[in-house]
Amino acid sequence: MTDITENTPAPAFNLATDGGGRVSLDGLKGKNVVLYFYPKADTPGCTTEGQDFSTLIDRFAAAHAVVIGVSRDTVKKLDRFKAKHDLKVVLGSDEDGAVTEAWGVWVQKKLYGREYMGIERATFLIDSQGAVRRAWRNVKVKGHAEEVLAAVEAL
Repeated sequence: MTDITENTPAPAFNLATDGGGRVSLDGLKGKNVVLYFYPKADTPGCTTEGQDFSTLIDRFAAAHAVVIGVSRDTVKKLDRFKAKHDLKVVLGSDEDGAVTEAWGVWVQKKLYGREYMGIERATFLIDSQGAVRRAWRNVKVKGHAEEVLAAVEAL
């Protein structure tokens, strides 16, 4: 597993996004980036997390930050998820798993005694120079978007 630590260069990413676009770290130079990983589109915790970030999107924008949610869902599923819940964040599709692997969030999980591989709910704050400034692992959704916003505003 890759261990992303604070004050180190962020691993590159280049993802297909909802709406048929693409987003890459190189393309976001000069902006702060909130890169959050979530297990699966249109599940309760992931929906709440997307809605919480969306509610604060204007404040993130005022702090020169782009918010990107990443899962291994298809772009088609992300389009439906975004439209259904009126999400304002960019949703990136990592179908082949290269980005979740590079960021160390593809981990072994356990639920009801069953072990499986899945995405760890994690968020990374990348500054305008491309360095990881904060890393939140094993995120609990409640209050998380506000905590990340405070960190962005403190940069």
